[in-house]
Amino acid sequence: MNVSSLFVALAALGHPRAAANRPRLVLVITVDQLRPDYLDRWKAQLTGGFSVLMAEGAVFSNAFQDHAVTETAPGHASILSGRWPAHTGILRNDAGVGDSTAPLLETVGPGASPLRFRGTAFFDWLKVADPRARALSVSRKDRGAILPIGRAKEAVFWYANGLFTTSRYYADTLPSWVRRFNALALPFKAVGTTWTLLLPDTAYKESDAEVYENGGTDYTFPHRLPPDSIRAAQAFTSVPLMDSVTLAFAVAGMDAMKLGKGDWTDVLSVSLSTTDAIGHAYGPDSREIHDQVLRLDRYLDWFLEQVFKRVGRDNVDIVVTADHGVTSFPERSRLRGHPEATRVSLDTLVRAENAALDQRTGGTAGDWLLFDTGMLFVRNRGRLVAGHVNMDSVLADFVQRTKNVPGVARVDRTADLAAADTVADPVARRWLHQVGGVQDVALVVTLQPWSIWTPVPPTPPITTHGQPSDDDTHVPLIFWGKGFKRGAFANRVDAVDIAPTLAQLLGLNALSIVDGRVLSECLEPR
Repeated sequence: MNVSSLFVALAALGHPRAAANRPRLVLVITVDQLRPDYLDRWKAQLTGGFSVLMAEGAVFSNAFQDHAVTETAPGHASILSGRWPAHTGILRNDAGVGDSTAPLLETVGPGASPLRFRGTAFFDWLKVADPRARALSVSRKDRGAILPIGRAKEAVFWYANGLFTTSRYYADTLPSWVRRFNALALPFKAVGTTWTLLLPDTAYKESDAEVYENGGTDYTFPHRLPPDSIRAAQAFTSVPLMDSVTLAFAVAGMDAMKLGKGDWTDVLSVSLSTTDAIGHAYGPDSREIHDQVLRLDRYLDWFLEQVFKRVGRDNVDIVVTADHGVTSFPERSRLRGHPEATRVSLDTLVRAENAALDQRTGGTAGDWLLFDTGMLFVRNRGRLVAGHVNMDSVLADFVQRTKNVPGVARVDRTADLAAADTVADPVARRWLHQVGGVQDVALVVTLQPWSIWTPVPPTPPITTHGQPSDDDTHVPLIFWGKGFKRGAFANRVDAVDIAPTLAQLLGLNALSIVDGRVLSECLEPR
């Protein structure tokens, strides 16, 4: 019996009585690329939503997205499924939610759906317990909106071309409330808007004159959006206002759906993407990211006030986390005593190997090997076998060539990872969580500290994430609300622990085997 049939069968049994200790709303806030050290570094200046949540919640300072390819899609897929990327099937961004059979509504752009996602997620477990449960998931990014809800066909919306949309996987038309919000044309009306510092200049210790930021252009305050509406709507995704509009859209959805108004539990998932956009362009040590976090703190203060007004402060449980961290610009790291920091690309090497395989097979595929964020995928294995290609020899050659590339720390055959000491070797552990049992990934490459993957040529030269390093895997984790103990927790935990912990809080049963554990240390005794 599939999950949908199970929902119907359970619904026929009648609605379960609402548990007195269950919240009416579970609110999950994922801040894309939010490093936990930001909340410590600027704690004295955080006077809004972050301040409330950290002061009143269960705060885990040692939480990780404990997999290797620390990107948006794998991270978002793990948060509410409790499963590693190796088990969700979401290994990388480029093969996350793209789906040409699910076109967008009322705009153009790549179609998207969760069809590659495997297993179930927290909302599925909640829906089985009470079929009245509903979910709203919003984000600037399609993958940020889609993956936290798993495969459920709920209210899932993301931003494209200046408006919020969804795909035909979820609906045939946009709800009237979404159309009304889009009609406000807020991104288009932002023409010429200037992003200035929230606080006086003396409140920021970061340099505002680093030429490696933002591709060497517009790297000092103030920053101004373009003077025409189309370009302003495109650039809108890279300024703090994008988060404020995403939160306002979430509130509009709450009102339209009457989310959290029943005697059951609904889910609101909000993924905020601007920290990621600004972090890529300006880096984690910039004045821009400092100001973005301060502004987000104030936006969250407004948002939480709106949620509490609608649902009641005692009727909401909140989770705050991130999908990944980020590594500093290599250019900055070299200036600060890390001469080994570099940008690494294997594009030339992979093209050469593919060309050699074309010659050996007499084919013209040109894509026998695909390399993406440290993973080497082998395609068309049957044709390679038919062409009498010894893949062990090919891979051994690739390993030797890759090890000689500056910035590469290690190369591991995926078949060898299972024998690694996953306690003493966190890199091997994170790669196992990423690709364990995935046959198409033949080997994995890890970079040296301070180095990053960069395409050739980089356009523009951003900084990024995607490594099994602590900079990229370390994330904040806060639980707030009834049922959670207030305080600081220093023990090591993982993002995959979120879903089983919420399930324990609500008395739910997981419908899939989960990789995480219940964080009972932060739960009030029943």
